[in-house]
Amino acid sequence: MSRFSIQRHYATMQPLIQLGQEIRGRGHLDGKLVELVLMRCSQINGCAFCLDMHSKDARAAGETEQRLYLLSAWRETALYSESEQAALALAEELTELPSHESVSDALYERVREHFEEAAVVDLVLLIGMINTWNRLNIAARTVGGNYKPVAHH
Repeated sequence: MSRFSIQRHYATMQPLIQLGQEIRGRGHLDGKLVELVLMRCSQINGCAFCLDMHSKDARAAGETEQRLYLLSAWRETALYSESEQAALALAEELTELPSHESVSDALYERVREHFEEAAVVDLVLLIGMINTWNRLNIAARTVGGNYKPVAHH
């Protein structure tokens, strides 16, 4: 049972909603990559609502079931491109923040090999945004399983 309704406080959530729309709207990041990053962070944080939402949005955007099934073990498969692997590594480090030295120069350079600086900024914002959503939904005890995806073009 939820503690508070995210929907009831929708106006308060507008800055996060707008940030997500802006990141997607700039087009620096592929839509499928966005969903993979959102899913991976939500897996780490254990946010059922966000996992439900982003798995459905990923499928609606054309992502394959197999890639979604293997996402938590992305290092052990050849299903993800080098740029996706770099983005997923960054997502994991920024979500877990194992130390104040997270996001080593080597990881940053790996990411920069695949993404322009503006895309890196959007990727970092995306990771921060989903971590905030995960924490909001976990604190609210938002129940997952009932999300309906929006139509993708």
